[in-house]
Amino acid sequence: MTAARRVAGKLGGLLLTLFLASLLVFFSRFLVPGDPVSFLLRGRKPSPEAVAQVSAQYGLDLPPWQQYLQWLGGVLQGDFGRSLQYRQDVTAVIGERLPVTLGLVVMAGLMIAVVGLVGGIVAALNRGRILDRTVLIGLTMLGAIPSFVGSIVLIAVFAVQLGWFPSFGSGDGGFLDTVYHLVLPSIALAVVFVVLVGKVTRSSMVDQLGREHVEVATSRGLGRATVVRRHVFRNAIGPILTVSGVLVAGLIVASSIVEAAFGLAGIGSLLVQSVDRLDFPVVQAIVLLVVFAFVVVNAIIDILEPWVDPRSAAGAGAR
Repeated sequence: MTAARRVAGKLGGLLLTLFLASLLVFFSRFLVPGDPVSFLLRGRKPSPEAVAQVSAQYGLDLPPWQQYLQWLGGVLQGDFGRSLQYRQDVTAVIGERLPVTLGLVVMAGLMIAVVGLVGGIVAALNRGRILDRTVLIGLTMLGAIPSFVGSIVLIAVFAVQLGWFPSFGSGDGGFLDTVYHLVLPSIALAVVFVVLVGKVTRSSMVDQLGREHVEVATSRGLGRATVVRRHVFRNAIGPILTVSGVLVAGLIVASSIVEAAFGLAGIGSLLVQSVDRLDFPVVQAIVLLVVFAFVVVNAIIDILEPWVDPRSAAGAGAR
C-alpha cells in the first residue's frame, strides 16, 4: 500500500468516525431525562404560547432529524449553537475555558512522557534487578492514587504546609504565572497515567531486548547506548505511541476532577456543570471535541508510525 493510499484511508476512517460520533452525541440527548424548555423557563409554569415561542427560538419544536441536520450544519461552520445556561454562543463559552484545559493537558502529558518513558526504559535495561522492581513498585503506587486523592494531598503538602505553589485558580493570564498555577494540577492529573506509559515502555523494550537482531548488533561490538537507541527503542516505540493516543481522551475527561479540586475554569469542570444543568448544546460540543481530539491524534499516530518504525508498514509478520 502506498503512503498516499494509506493516508487517504486514514482520513476516510477519521471522517466516518466523526460522522458516527456526531449521530451518537446528538441523539443521546433524547435518551436523557429532562426537558431543555423547562430549564430555559427556570421551572416556571408559562402559557402554551410562551413554551411554543421558546421552543421555536432554540429549534426544539422541529423533528429530531431536522434538529440534527441544523446542528450538524452549524458545527461544520464552527457554530455549536447557544448555551442554555450562559445565553451565549457555545463556541465563546468553550473558547474562554479551552486554554486552561489545553495547558493542563499539555503539562500533564509532558510529565507522563518524561516520567513514564524514563521509568520504563530504566526498568527494562535493569530487568530482574532491584532497580527494576523499585521502578515498577513506584509506578504502580503512583497509578493507584486517584486524581482527587492526589489533588488533596498535593494541596495539603505543597500549597498549605510548604506554601510553594498556589492551590486555586489559573493565575492572572501571564504565561509563566499560568504555568506556575498549573504545576500541582498537572501532577495530580499525570500520576494516574504514568504507570500505563511506564509499563508499556518496559514491556515493549524487554520484548525488543530479547530479539535476535539485538543480539547480533551487540555481538558486532556496538556500544550498549547505540544498540538501545537504534535497535531497541526505535522498534519499541509503536506500542508506546498507540498508548499515547489513547491517553489524550483520558486526560481531557479526567481533567474535570482536577479542575474542580483546584478551582480551574476549564472545559472539564464546564462539562460537569453543563451535565448537571442540562445544558445540552455545551455537553454535545465538549463531547464532540473530545472525540475529535481522540480520533485526530490516533490518525496522526497511525500515519506517522510507518516513518518511525518502517516494519509496521510491512505488517507484524515481517518482524
